[in-house]
Amino acid sequence: MRWIRGNDDQSNYEDRRGKRVKRAAGGGIISIVIIVIAVLLGKDPSSFLQIADQVLPSQGQQEVVTDPTAARENEDLKVFSLRVFNSCNEVWTDIFSRELKRTYKNPTFVTFTDETLSGCGGATSATGPFYCPADEKVYIDLSFFHELANRFKAPGDLAMAYVTAHEVGHHVQHLLGTLSRVQSMRGRVSEVEYNKLQVKLELQADFYAGLWANYAQKMGIIALEEGDLESAIRAAEAIGDDTLQKQSQGYVVPDAFTHGSSEQRMYWFKRGFDTGDFSRGDTFAELK
Repeated sequence: MRWIRGNDDQSNYEDRRGKRVKRAAGGGIISIVIIVIAVLLGKDPSSFLQIADQVLPSQGQQEVVTDPTAARENEDLKVFSLRVFNSCNEVWTDIFSRELKRTYKNPTFVTFTDETLSGCGGATSATGPFYCPADEKVYIDLSFFHELANRFKAPGDLAMAYVTAHEVGHHVQHLLGTLSRVQSMRGRVSEVEYNKLQVKLELQADFYAGLWANYAQKMGIIALEEGDLESAIRAAEAIGDDTLQKQSQGYVVPDAFTHGSSEQRMYWFKRGFDTGDFSRGDTFAELK
C-alpha cells in the first residue's frame, strides 16, 4: 500500500505510549473508594489503582511517569496507523456529506502501552484494538500489529489498515445510532440472539473497512499494490470466530460467535471494497 497523500495531522490523536501515573502515599478518598470496591470484588487493589490512575484527573497527589524506552515504541506503526485513521475521517466526512446529508464528527485516536482506561472501562493489550462510544475514541496498543503478523499470520499494510478502519467503522455506527440500538437489546433478548446482533454489528464494521479502502483509492489518498487486498482478506480470515475457537478449544460453537466466521468477515470486507456502495452494507437486513 502506497501513500499518495498521507495526512500526519495529530489534532485528533492522543499518545499514551509509555505513560503511567504514579500515585503518592495517601491518595485521598478516591483511593479509599477504589480499594474498598476491589476488596469487595476479591481483586487486587493495586491493579485497580494502577489502571484508574492513568486517567483520573490530577489532584496534586499523582505524578505522570514516562518510560523513555516505551514512549516512542513502534513509531513507524504509529505514523502508519495515524495516517490510516486520518484518511478514514476524510472518507467518512465525504460519505456523510454527499450521501447521508449529515455532518461527520471525528473520533480521537489513542495509542497506549500495555494497559489503559477508557470511557468504557479498563483495558489491556490483550483486549485488542477497540472503540469506546462513551468517549468516542479508538484505542490501539500498537504491539497488536506484531501479533497480527506473527500469531495470526496476516502481515501487510492493508491488513493493518483494515484493523484501524474497522474500529473507525464502529464510530460510524455510533454516529448513526446503530451501536446504541444493538446495545439497548442486551438483557431484552437471549444471549444467543444478542450474539447474532453483535455479529451483524462487527460484519458491518468489516464492510465499512472495505468501503474505506475503495474510497481512499478513488479519492487519491492511497494506491494499492500487488498482494495488498489479499493481506487484508487474510487478516479478516485469521480473526474469524470459528478460526479462533478452533485454535483455542479445538471445536466451534456458532451460537457463541460475536464477530462472525472467517468466511463472513472476508465476504463483508470484500463486498465493501468491491461495491464502494454505502447502501450495500446493511447486515441487519440481509443476515438472519
